[in-house]
This record gives sequence, C-alpha cells and structure tokens, in this order.
Amino acid sequence: MGANMSERREMRWCFRRLAAAVAVLGTLAVYPGYAVAEDLPGTGVTVRPLYDGIAEELFEAYVVKLGLEDMGYTVDEPSQTQVAVAHIAVANGDADYYTPHWYPLHIAFAEKAGGDAKAHRVGTLAKNSIQGYSIDKATADKYGIKTIDQLKDPKIAKLFDIDGDGKADLYGCEPGWGCERIIEHQLDAYGLRATVTHNQGEYFALIADVIQRVQAGKPVLYYGWTPTWVNGILRHGQNVSWLTVPFTSLPDEQSGAVTTVPGIGNLGFSVNTHHVFANNGFLEKNPVASKWFEQVEIPIQDIDDENLLIHKGEKSNEGIRRHAEDWKKAHLDQWNSWIAQAKAAK
Repeated sequence: MGANMSERREMRWCFRRLAAAVAVLGTLAVYPGYAVAEDLPGTGVTVRPLYDGIAEELFEAYVVKLGLEDMGYTVDEPSQTQVAVAHIAVANGDADYYTPHWYPLHIAFAEKAGGDAKAHRVGTLAKNSIQGYSIDKATADKYGIKTIDQLKDPKIAKLFDIDGDGKADLYGCEPGWGCERIIEHQLDAYGLRATVTHNQGEYFALIADVIQRVQAGKPVLYYGWTPTWVNGILRHGQNVSWLTVPFTSLPDEQSGAVTTVPGIGNLGFSVNTHHVFANNGFLEKNPVASKWFEQVEIPIQDIDDENLLIHKGEKSNEGIRRHAEDWKKAHLDQWNSWIAQAKAAK
C-alpha cells in the first residue's frame, strides 16, 4: 500500500512537470523572438554589414539586421564607409552585405567592383524613390518657372544667385553618392554650364541653408530625393516645387531608366528601388539570409516618417535601432511570415 502511494505521488509529480513544460513551449510559440536551437539556422554565423554613414539610411540597415538576428545570426553593428568603397568591400568578401544599394543610381559602383560575378542586389527594400531639382514655390509661381532648362536664361538664373557672380547656385549632391555624376552630366546636356554653379559639400549642412532660405521667403534651387525628412519640411506643392526636364539624359549605364513620375512629370533622374547588395559567396553559404533579403520590404512613407524622427533629434544608433524595432512590432504578422519563409530555405 505504501509503495503504491509513493508511486502515485511520483506519477503526479511527473505529470505536473510535463504540464509545465508543455505550457512553456506553448508560450514560446506565441511570442516571436523565442525559439529552440533547431529553429535558429544562423547560429554560429557572424555577419558583417555596411552602410554609407547617413543616419537617414541606417533605419533600413537595422530592419535587415533585426531579421537576421531573429534567425540566430550574430550581426555586427553596420560599419560606416563610402558608397563606392562599400561595393568593393562586399564584392571582395571583406564585408557580407551593404544597404541600401540604390538601383539604378549605384550601377556604376557595382560594375566597378566586379559586377554580378562577385556580388549582386537581392530583394527590394523600398520602391519608388524619386530624385530631382526643386525651387521655392513663391519664385516658381511668380516667374512661371517649371523646367530646369529655363535657367539657361541669365535673368532667370540670376534669381537664384547667392554669391553674386550672376549664376544660379544649385545646392547639389554630396561627392561620392552617385547623384553628383548625374547633375554634372545634365549641366552639359541641358546647356546650363554657363548659368548654374553646382555647389557640393556635406548635404545636410547645405540643406539646412536651403530650409532657412525657403522659410525666409528667399529664392533657392536645390537637389533632393525621397525618402528623407527634408520632405516633411520642404513640402512639394506647398512651399517648394519640382522642376521637370526637357528630355531624359543620364550617364550611359543608366540608359533606359524610368524618369517620369505620375502626377509630376519627367524629373530627369531615374526612379530608384533600394536593395541589399550582398557577396555571392555569403549568399550561397547562407540561403536563409538570402531568402530574408528577398522578403523584407519597407513602404517608402514609413522611411520618410522615421527620417523625420531623426531630424527631431532621435539620431543615435540606439534610437534608430529602436525605430526599427517599433516598425517590426507594427508589422509583426508580415514579419513572422517573412521569417518563416526564410527559415524554410535552409
């Protein structure tokens, strides 16, 4: 009798332990981010990402990084480097991937790094990223300025003269980004070399002056793009206006690019998509990571909204990573679907 009581107590204890284990497993299944070791295919692999050092583009890098971490990869902090150098480093295997690669803006960088034989773009991080020339709306309306080639007229160009040399001062593209090549190409193509000066430097220092001039009601001519926080302050149709171009003229590697934007017209710059640019060897060894790169996509408006938080002061790496984590939580069902599809690639 005593033995039977002891056995029953032992059985009850075993059942309680089993029930507790089942409850824990059920909890892990409900909450993403918890997984058994067999469900983390990236375990033991360290990944080396790069980005171009622009805080406004670090958000995309962190979204990609978070997904890899959810699958067990150890992902280094994205290292900062110049765009051209980043493509070479990835192609040579000194880094595993770079974000965001703009297509077709960065074609030349990829080709000079060795082309598809060494590395290539994967997936589509963002769509419909546009670029172009803009002026303050007050001057556009007063003088009927709608196209960039109107600045061939010295009288029109002089409206945007800041340094007193009689030529329009264009707040342009930062050297090394790729957009500076297009602007220089178009100054010749549209006959603007004699009347427009392309001022280059640290872009966000230049754009601060542009914002001050617009807010002060002064004429200004500048290059810009979406997505960026600038568009939350310089609003097209409200205080600034896009300028269209008379025809498309781009460097040879971008021939055939789409430059016309519905509702705006021909902006002269290719409509870009953003991608992960990854080393071929890394992709072959890590099909799960490759599949993740293929899946993840961020709406362009979400990037604009996040960039505005950066402009308001949340610009530390920790703050931008938190933005990425918040974005993940807001899109958790889609996120979990992407993760599941990526894991299936193992």
